[in-house]
Amino acid sequence: MGPAATAPVQASPVTAFNGLMSTVGGCQTPIPELMKWCTDQERLTPEVPMMLQLNPFGTRIVVLGAALNRDGSMKPVLITRLQAALSLARAFPPAGIITTGGLPRGGRTEAQAMKWWLVAHGIPAGRIATENHSRSTVENARYTARILAAGRATGAVVVSSPTHVKRAMLNFRQSVNGSIPIAGVISGFTNGAPAGSGSGSGSAGSS
Repeated sequence: MGPAATAPVQASPVTAFNGLMSTVGGCQTPIPELMKWCTDQERLTPEVPMMLQLNPFGTRIVVLGAALNRDGSMKPVLITRLQAALSLARAFPPAGIITTGGLPRGGRTEAQAMKWWLVAHGIPAGRIATENHSRSTVENARYTARILAAGRATGAVVVSSPTHVKRAMLNFRQSVNGSIPIAGVISGFTNGAPAGSGSGSGSAGSS
């Protein structure tokens, strides 16, 4: 029995509702109208989605990028997303992580900068895949869907800002065409990750 099976699932009413919607509630479907309706019904939350609690081995944590500064350092909005992802990554060590974003600044892409921030904060580099080609949220979803399929992921948790998560979830659901469930976590709530950890330039290097 894996380590995740020994921990009880903690689900608030909101988490349970979102968990049902992301699977049997209509969000995991190839029907565009139903997918959009279902996504609109979900409630934004920083809480851990049920799929990550139930199956951290098959679920991927996907952190969405944001434009870097000219020197390649990261803006506060991106650091906030990484702090939320770091909290999830520390709580669920079996879960793989995907950083996304292909716009280069200062000799590195968003995905590369994000990866090395996580590495600098204790996450093994081998846990992190990078999606280095996207230039929009739609492309984030499209290119990451290929990584998810290649890795036989059973689900994905999209981490982004509160104003961005729902649109991103819909883009990802469209890209996987209902093949796996997609959940979302809003950043701005560290859930155990140090609120002041890192800085805009916190990186161990570039790959």
